This record gives sequence, structure tokens and C-alpha cells, in this order.
Amino acid sequence: MAFVGAQHEFHNTRFVRDWADRFVPSPERIQLFDTIIDSIANHAQASTHVVELGIGPAYLAERVLEKLPNVTYEGIDFSEPMLEIAAERLASYASRVTFTQADLVAEEWGAKVTHPVGAIVSTWALHDLGGEVNTTKVYRDCRNLLMPGGVLLNGDFVKPDDTSHDYEPGRFLVSRHLDMLQEVGFEDAQCLIYLEKEIDNPTAAQNYVCLQAVG
Repeated sequence: MAFVGAQHEFHNTRFVRDWADRFVPSPERIQLFDTIIDSIANHAQASTHVVELGIGPAYLAERVLEKLPNVTYEGIDFSEPMLEIAAERLASYASRVTFTQADLVAEEWGAKVTHPVGAIVSTWALHDLGGEVNTTKVYRDCRNLLMPGGVLLNGDFVKPDDTSHDYEPGRFLVSRHLDMLQEVGFEDAQCLIYLEKEIDNPTAAQNYVCLQAVG
């Protein structure tokens, strides 16, 4: 049985910079970004504060800041090299951006966020938390941090239905994600889009969705 997953060294500066260069967004990934941006625009005030979990090299952040000129932005990541790359990419938006180093699992990261939060976003990050228990913890933290009516948007890798492959524990069914979101108190949890779906011969970079949940 084939195994679908990936290992990363996100505290290693050389690995991180090489990874960021290889992970330049494709047209499908830009479509994911724009799905997230449209949802923020539809659910949050124009001047809302957006928090990104796992900002990485800031490809999503750059597009959000460009398309939504009135939002402020806070990028959270446990990797100092990633935060350095993000700061470089977002230098022209410095007055609107805050960077926070935090571990989403090992600490209460929400206590470090100083603004009322209208939207929490994430792409290709939460599957690296290791499984349902840690993902549920983060979903609960998000629910507690968001203002009433705020929106969570998680663009992440999933395990497709009817697969014959073995997936790493952090990638699980869309239906399970939706159940978990409802269990921690979100309303209107739904999958907005499913991109690069491949069941027979998947790579670790395929099968990702945009999940939306309203606080």
C-alpha cells in the first residue's frame, strides 16, 4: 500500500528557503487563495484583523494584503526561518502586518494575539500537527478567538474518500473535518472547493480543500 505524506525540517534555514522556492503557488493554489479572500470579504468587515496559522513564506498573506487593502494581518508560525522569509516578502506591507512565533499545539497561542479577530486562515499547515486530537485543539482555539460572526478558512490537504492509499495521520476525510468543526461550536461548516483531486496515484502535494466555518 502506498503512503502519502511528507517530512519537513522547518527549523532549518536552508531547507526552508529551498522549500519556499519550490512551493511557488500554481494556478490551482491561486484559486484556493482567491476562494479564501472572497470568503473573508463576504463575512468580515473591510477593516478586519486576519490571523494566519502557519504563515510560511507568506504567499497567501501577500495576496490577501493586496486584494483587501483595509485589513490588518498577523502571521503565526513556529519556524523562525519561515517568519524571516515572510517578513522579507511582506516588507512593503509592514505597517499592516504583525509576526508572532508560536507553537499551535504546545502553547496557548491565542493569548499572543492582541487584536479582535474577524478571520483566521491557514493553508497547508494544520495537517502537520499530527492528527485529529491536535487539529481539534486548534479548531477550538480558533472558535474561542474569533469575534461573533468571524470566519475560519482552512485550506489543507485531506485524505480522499475511497482511497486505497495509506495517508499520514494529519490528513483525514473532509467529513471528519466538518464534524470536528461543529463539535467545537462552529456553525455552517462546509467545504467550499476541492482542488487537484487524485485518488489513484496521488502525490503529497495533491488533494486539498478549502473548509469554511463561521463562529
